Amino acid sequence: MTFEDAFNIYTDGSSRSHPRTGGIGIRLIVVNSDGIEETEDIELPGYHGSTNNQMELLACIEGIKQAMRHLLFGNFGRIAIFSDSIYVVENQSRAFWTWSRNRWLNNDGKAVDNADLWKELLRVIKRCQKRVDFYWIKGHSKDQHNKAVDKMAKRSSKNPLNPPVSIIKVRRKLSERSVDPGCVPIKGQRIFIRVINDTYLALQRRFKYKYEVISTGNPCQGYVDFIYSEKEIMLNAGHCYSVKLNDNPKNPMIIKVFRELEKRKA
Repeated sequence: MTFEDAFNIYTDGSSRSHPRTGGIGIRLIVVNSDGIEETEDIELPGYHGSTNNQMELLACIEGIKQAMRHLLFGNFGRIAIFSDSIYVVENQSRAFWTWSRNRWLNNDGKAVDNADLWKELLRVIKRCQKRVDFYWIKGHSKDQHNKAVDKMAKRSSKNPLNPPVSIIKVRRKLSERSVDPGCVPIKGQRIFIRVINDTYLALQRRFKYKYEVISTGNPCQGYVDFIYSEKEIMLNAGHCYSVKLNDNPKNPMIIKVFRELEKRKA
């Protein structure tokens, strides 16, 4: 799928685990006067410690940057970006009209993930001075261009020459459970937790944590979830704490730290 009246960009992001790496794939496509597609593949090195959503966003950002360097870029009035990421396609309008105007918080006051990348995407869209339309395409479909960028993204993830997109301090979890967002009820309770990873969200001035419940006898013992705190409350990965939660499940926050507990080894 391509448009004759647009500069077409196919993008894809990929991530691998053990160790965590990410990669991006980009294909630029213009339809010439004879109706023939002319393609240019952009293969870039990958990133250490990155998520799939981060790579999907980066692929769009780099795709627009690469398009602006193309000799035929000035011949088109708009850009068409094709992505198999529902995360990108469904949220790009929210980023422009809501999140960017609300200190990168959603309507519930919760910090938006990857806000720095969303902000950069909006910046390059404004810089290119063209209308940018996003189109969702089914991943791993019969679309030849989607297949091509998928392969490029996977190759990129195997060549991680770039540092992580965001700095996250990580420690091995004790629980055998996988993370399950929203699994821990948020009802203003006091709870014992062990922080698995922590990252500072500069745009929102908050910390985000992955944590596990270590309260003995608690029905949620061993559950792994995400939670946030204002910048005045700073917890460290690998450390254990007695904390008080707020009572808003749509915006889970640590609002008080009673004390640090004895460390538990993974």
